[in-house]
Amino acid sequence: MIDENKKKRIPLWIFPSVQQKVMELFPKDNCKSQSEFIEKAIIFYCGYISSENNKMYLPQIITSTVKGIVDDSENRTARLLFKMAVEMAIMMNITAANYDVDEQKIKEIRQRCVKEVKESNGAILFADAIRYQKS
Repeated sequence: MIDENKKKRIPLWIFPSVQQKVMELFPKDNCKSQSEFIEKAIIFYCGYISSENNKMYLPQIITSTVKGIVDDSENRTARLLFKMAVEMAIMMNITAANYDVDEQKIKEIRQRCVKEVKESNGAILFADAIRYQKS
């Protein structure tokens, strides 16, 4: 029986240029030897070609960086939406206090606004609303 915890020596044939790359890079990967570097490279490549384990081989730094960027963007967007909602509530309360609009008129305006926003993907200009109200 082969002891799984004991390393086995195997013959390895590589080009001198590849060996030179290994000699240059193994210390940068915090490997103690060329053999350790080659073993890590083999394990990485085996994982890379077997699709079931490819998440393990995507560098964690990339994943965490992208997640951080998305989280920051989400937080910024949520804060801006909250501020806009507060300003909109202020504007609606001031408008409601100064104009007498019945429930039916509000329903009609809401339906028209929903249709307008859908058609323009939310790109509505104040000048367009004034032109519509005057027509």
